[in-house]
Amino acid sequence: MTRWRLVIMLLGGAAYAGLSHWMMLFHATEPWAVAVLLVPLWLTALGLAGARFGRWALLIVATAGAGLLWLVMRGEAGDPNRLYVLQHVGINALLCGWFGSTLRGDGLSLIGQFAERVHAIGPGQRRYTHQVTLAWTLYFAVVVVASIVVYLTLPFAAWSLLSNVMTPIGVTALFVGEHFMRYRLHPEFERVRMIDAVRAFSGAPIDRSAR
Repeated sequence: MTRWRLVIMLLGGAAYAGLSHWMMLFHATEPWAVAVLLVPLWLTALGLAGARFGRWALLIVATAGAGLLWLVMRGEAGDPNRLYVLQHVGINALLCGWFGSTLRGDGLSLIGQFAERVHAIGPGQRRYTHQVTLAWTLYFAVVVVASIVVYLTLPFAAWSLLSNVMTPIGVTALFVGEHFMRYRLHPEFERVRMIDAVRAFSGAPIDRSAR
């Protein structure tokens, strides 16, 4: 059942990426399309605000998102292409800041915090998860720069391909690649199912007895 959940998640992500690319190319100015395509930024911002800053930040982000949605539906939100770029840059900048903020000081890195939800981690795993957190931080930073450069220098279709197709492929490749490379580099580490890594990131309950 675990494998099927992963397959369903990947298929769902691929379907959403394809749908987003199609909407940006053929229905970019439709208010309903703009609203649908901006939902991920709002949800990501809500999650990060609530987790990092509490209920007041959550209320501010929710109010701002509702206000933007109202402007979108009235057709008063400006150039929709710029809003799409704002979404892509904003999400990746938030993620870059979230991951990178845990690299300061002697605290546990974000990937280390996720790993600790699955099993106890030792000094070697602590160092390794710090390195992986740094890799994710750099990835999101590169995506932010690439998004801006492609938007300013190439046709919008190329930017849409980067945003909706190449970026999620990169995330998947980095996540899956790290999962399998981990045990080649560190065979002494405790084995963890990929679905548990996904659950640790999403905050879902983890069944430790199933491993």
